[in-house]
Amino acid sequence: MTISGPRRFDRLTVVVHADAHRMGRAAAEEAATALRTGIAERGRARAIFAAANSQLPLFAALRELTDVDWPRVEAFHMDEYLGLDGGHPASFRSFLERHLVSPLGIGTFHRIDGTAGAAEATVRDYAARLAAAPIDLCCMGIGENGHLAFNDPPVADFADPLTLKVVPLDPASRQQQVGEGHFADLEAVPTHALTLTIPALLGARRIVVVVPDARKASAVTAALLGPITPFCPASVLRTIDHATLHLDPAAAGHLPPP
Repeated sequence: MTISGPRRFDRLTVVVHADAHRMGRAAAEEAATALRTGIAERGRARAIFAAANSQLPLFAALRELTDVDWPRVEAFHMDEYLGLDGGHPASFRSFLERHLVSPLGIGTFHRIDGTAGAAEATVRDYAARLAAAPIDLCCMGIGENGHLAFNDPPVADFADPLTLKVVPLDPASRQQQVGEGHFADLEAVPTHALTLTIPALLGARRIVVVVPDARKASAVTAALLGPITPFCPASVLRTIDHATLHLDPAAAGHLPPP
């Protein structure tokens, strides 16, 4: 059941669902179609996933699916804190292990090594892994400041030549992590991260964007109704036609009626 949609904002398809549960279920079905296609074509599917609270409705719905051959799925993640041990509960590789990789039995999980001294080698190695075969699916959210992955407004580059890079984190991104309960205070949040660049994210064959919560309403409105600009990185989604933005009513709360 949807309460609005699908609608088009430039080339981007947007659907507003009746609640977060239905949003997650619809996004999961779209994601599963992309995965099944990759497996049918090449014997495996390759997917990039965001590690964020906003993705939990999607992950819960994916766990309910019984018609995806998860051992044939290779999973990548799109960002990781620099200098945060992989065993830390706030690390994104740990988050995905708990909520996605282990519960689903995903066959291969390519982790971004956040060790500070390994950053240069990680950038090279992860880029090579991503380039080894097509990426069938990218599941992402939108940050409170409009970021995609950790492509924050100060560092987002729509024509970035890199695949993965080290970036300083915008204070708004760091504060969001505190607000979501991943760190006790701002001082505990790392100041830098590794992130897939915007071209690397948008290069997936299918992009599924899942954005619940009233905290994201201003960013969603800016992305859909404002200028297409790196000052709102998510606005770049309006330039592609292989993405769907799934919203709950709270996240769509500032949008005009259809």
